[in-house]
Amino acid sequence: MEETNRQRKIAGVLQQDLVDVLQRAAQDGMRGVIISVSKVSVTSDLGVAKVYLSVFPSDKRDEIIDGVKSNTPLIRHEMAQRTKNQLRRMPELLFFGDDSLDYIEEIDKSLKGDDVDPIKNPDVLPKRQKR
Repeated sequence: MEETNRQRKIAGVLQQDLVDVLQRAAQDGMRGVIISVSKVSVTSDLGVAKVYLSVFPSDKRDEIIDGVKSNTPLIRHEMAQRTKNQLRRMPELLFFGDDSLDYIEEIDKSLKGDDVDPIKNPDVLPKRQKR
């Protein structure tokens, strides 16, 4: 099903504000970590927003995502304060790690020849799982 204009607008507002909130939190407590919001998708009833986060360095991704998930009520409250003039009700936030940069890096390594040739052995590249 295709996203409506309203869903896209809400996702854009949430993405911009989440970037501010998460980057400010990263500056306060996590030196050397970059968090970016790669995508936000909102359900058709505007009740749930799936947020995909990219974390650099990627070896800290699971730790950072777990920390963000544990602080979801605080983040949601901060987001509600920021968007109170734009949204009637703050959607429930679900956070997921975005591994697309790692996947691209694996493909790049394979194509450069740093790894086993993916054309001869396609099982070298990990299969991405849809969420």
